[in-house]
Parts: sequence; structure tokens; C-alpha cells
Amino acid sequence: MAEFDLGTYAREVTTSSPRARDLFNRGLVWLYGYNHEAAADCFEKALRADGDCAMAHWGVAYAVGPNYNRPWEFFDAGERVVALQRAHRAIGRAMALRDGLPTVEAALISALASRFPQDPEIEDYGPWNDAFSDEMRQVYAAHRDDPDVVAIFAEALMNRTPWLLWDLATGGPREGASTLEAQAALEAAFEQLPGAWDHPGLLHMYIHLMEMSPTPEKALRHGDRLGDLVPDSGHLVHMATHIDVLCGDYHNVVWRNRRAAAVDRKYEEMAGAENFYTLYRIHNVHFEAYGAMFLGQPETALAAAQVLMRMLPEKVVRFMPDLFESFYGKKVHVMVRFGLWQKILDEPFPADRALYSYTTAALRQARCVALANVGRLDEAEQECERAVAAREAVPEGRMVFNNTGEDVLQIGEAMMRGELAFKCGRRDEGLEHLRRAVELDDNLLYDEPWSWMQPTRHVLGALLMEDGRFDAAEAVYRADLGLDDTLARACQHPRNVWSLHGLHECLVQRGELTEARHVRLALDQAAARATVPIRASCYCRSAA
Repeated sequence: MAEFDLGTYAREVTTSSPRARDLFNRGLVWLYGYNHEAAADCFEKALRADGDCAMAHWGVAYAVGPNYNRPWEFFDAGERVVALQRAHRAIGRAMALRDGLPTVEAALISALASRFPQDPEIEDYGPWNDAFSDEMRQVYAAHRDDPDVVAIFAEALMNRTPWLLWDLATGGPREGASTLEAQAALEAAFEQLPGAWDHPGLLHMYIHLMEMSPTPEKALRHGDRLGDLVPDSGHLVHMATHIDVLCGDYHNVVWRNRRAAAVDRKYEEMAGAENFYTLYRIHNVHFEAYGAMFLGQPETALAAAQVLMRMLPEKVVRFMPDLFESFYGKKVHVMVRFGLWQKILDEPFPADRALYSYTTAALRQARCVALANVGRLDEAEQECERAVAAREAVPEGRMVFNNTGEDVLQIGEAMMRGELAFKCGRRDEGLEHLRRAVELDDNLLYDEPWSWMQPTRHVLGALLMEDGRFDAAEAVYRADLGLDDTLARACQHPRNVWSLHGLHECLVQRGELTEARHVRLALDQAAARATVPIRASCYCRSAA
């Protein structure tokens, strides 16, 4: 493997070989950076230097198993068979070497043995996730001063309910999740353990833990620290942006993800693109486009979207179509965001529409919206029918990371019908469709970036204003900005220029000039980074 700068974090493990110890630690840092393929490779190389390094066998088993971003359900049947065979072989060898090991190493090995079922065809892996977290709870009780134990324990707890740690509606921990236990363990480590703020695993887990919480800002310092800790782990360089976006720091979202994408090109040059880590590489670029959309920077967003398309040629998409394909079409969402109606109509469909089914459906929806906005209403009605058929043709397994393609495209369909009806003069009908789009959008499973890239309230608010319903529009913008208590923190977009513009205009309309001056200060600051004039929260409004 090419030489990568993985920072300075290391732990002492039992081995007779300095090279094995170094390779184990490189593998451990790759684990914390969620490059599990690179981690497994390092652990295997450590075993070539010392076949009796029990913790390297442990590392192989840990790396090939499930994780927060790839639970067992994301493995296909063949991958599960291979992963379980490899894990059982590695953990069996580690178990055979436990005698004479330090207590903590023996405990970690014994705990990991509970993680892997024998039968690869079972449907519910919950009991094994629970068993591993139960075993790690005992290891943590005995070794809570070991930062690696804390990180692994916290991840085991979080892996019981990945991406379902908090109830977005109530702001409390999700029923059945181990959220508060993981939070207590991690926060105790940062308060009490020397070196915890230099531990990539603790920092990474805490960001994931807090990002969908009602207080994501608690992890701002952790993200700032993590960004420079492991220079050649693009995923760790990027992780702070999961918090930045929730706190309205869209400039950081853009530049940190651009930096992460540059870092990850080094790994791509070495390993190629037909691997699971490609999901992390495209995630960086997707996130950059998303941040630029909130900043009002079409050039940056379009450039990132074009990079995504180049990163996903047909052979790469075919490697993992259900997870990769939806990223290919993000350019469609960028063009809608910035009202590039003619560019949408000029955009060619993918040559293989069956493979690029999500992209095809999204482009159909965008074409309907574009045609409606340029007044070609009969054509828009026809395109609407084609869009519905394209959405129905998307395979059931197609995902937009945590959400199904079907659920995400249903939002686009409601928005499409809303704009079309509104432009056809059926304004009440159109606004009802848009309210439905907002409801569907709010009820997506948590993702960052959000699986539907243009906030639905930006469209609803703009057309409410066009219809003269300023009080209703004001409520929509306040919710989007997080200035009332109606919307979960994870669904808010604080300080975004689009809703600030809408809120300011609403306040001026009803003569609330004192508050309008305060909002104007935030709007002017946000608009200073926009590269296009901001005249409405959505280009579907005639004032835009």
C-alpha cells in the first residue's frame, strides 16, 4: 500500500515485530476513518510480519464486519458469506492466542467473537449486534480508561440502531436505542482521559452521535479537532461538515469537503474506484455541492456535480448500483435550485436508462418543473406523466444512502405536481401538493446531506408569497431557519440565504421593521458569499 500520513495515534499491542505493531496501528486508524478495506489490508500485512499477533487477527475480523455506515443489511448475500467466513477464521485464530495476552486484549477478542452469526442467511442481525454491545459493556466497565475500548464500545452501542439514534420529532433518544449510554461514555472520555481529544475514533463517533441530536453544536470543537488529525483520511477530514451544515456554516461545508475529496484522490489512485470506499469519496463531492447550493454559488455546485458524474462511470455504478447510482444525477437538483430551466431541457438522458433509473426519473421531474416555469404547460403535463412512469420503474433496492429512491422521488413528484398546478392557475391545488412535499421531506430518515437536496419549504414559501399569503410564508421560513419550535433540528437550515431573503421580505410586508433590520444583517452577511442575486427563495417565483 502506498504510504499515507495517518497521524500519530497508536496503541501498544502484543507482538514480537515492530513492523507488525506499526501495521496494526495503521489498520486501527483506517478503521476509525471508516476505510475498512484499507484497514483489513494493513492487519493482513501485520500478520505476515507476525502471524501470532492476536490483535491483528482481531483487526481483520473487526474490519470485515458491519459498521455504522454499512450494517449487515448493506451486504449482499455473497458478501455476507465471505465476510462471515473470514471473520470466523480470524477470530478463531485470535481466540487460540489469548493465553498470556494483557487482560484488555483478551477481553476485546472474546467480545468480538459474539458479533458474528454462523448462518449468513438469517434476516435479523439484531441479536448479534446486541450481544456484541453487551460484551463490550463489560469490557468498558473493566477498562474505561482505555480510549480504544471507549470508542469500540460507543460504536457497538450505535451500531444497534445506525442512523436512528434520536427521535427527530421529540428531540429525545429514539426508543430502543442506546444513545444516552454512548453519549455518557464518550463525554466522560473527553472529560477524563488524557489524549482523548487526539483520538480519531472517539472524535468520529461523537460527531455521528450528536449530528441528529437537538444539540449538534456540542460537537463543533470535536469536528475542528478531527479535521487535521489524520491528514490522509479523507473521511475524517470531512467529518466536521456533518456538524457545520446543521449549524449553518455552509462555507466550511464547501471547503472542508473539497479538501477531503483532494485527500481521497490519493487512495483512489492506489485502490481504484470499484470498492465500498468510493461511497465515501463521492459523499465528499455531493456534500460540497450541497453546501454551495445553500451559499447561492451555482458555479461551485455545478462543478461538484460534474465531478460526481466523472467519478461514476458505468463500470463503477455497476459495481454497486443500488448505492452509487443516485449520486450520479445530483446535477439535476443543482439545476433546479438555480432555475436553470433551459439547461435542464438540454440535459441528455443517460444512455442506459435502466441502470441510471433514479437519475432518469429525477431528470423527468426536473423537465416537468422547467417546462412549467417557462410556460410550456401542455408539454409539462406530458412530462409529468413520463416522470411518474420513470419513478415507478426505479428498482426497489435503489437507495439515496439511508432512504429509498422511491421515498425521495415521491417528494420530487409532489413538488413537480405542485409547481405544475400552480403555474396552470390551480394555485390552491398546487400549494396543497407542496405542503405534501414538505411533509414527505420532513419524514425522511436522517441523512446528511439530506436525501432531497432542495428544501421543500423554499418552494412552498416562494409560491405562497407569489399568491400574497405572506403570513403563511413567514411561518414556513421561520421553521426552515429554526426560529420556531415546529421543526426538528436535523430538518432545519439555519442562516441560509434563501429563507433569510423570504423572511426579510415577509417582515417588511407587514411592517415589522425592527426585526426586519436584524434579519437584514444576517441576510447581508449570507448574501455576501452568494455569486448570484438572491431575489426569492426559489426560482419558481416570478420575482426571481
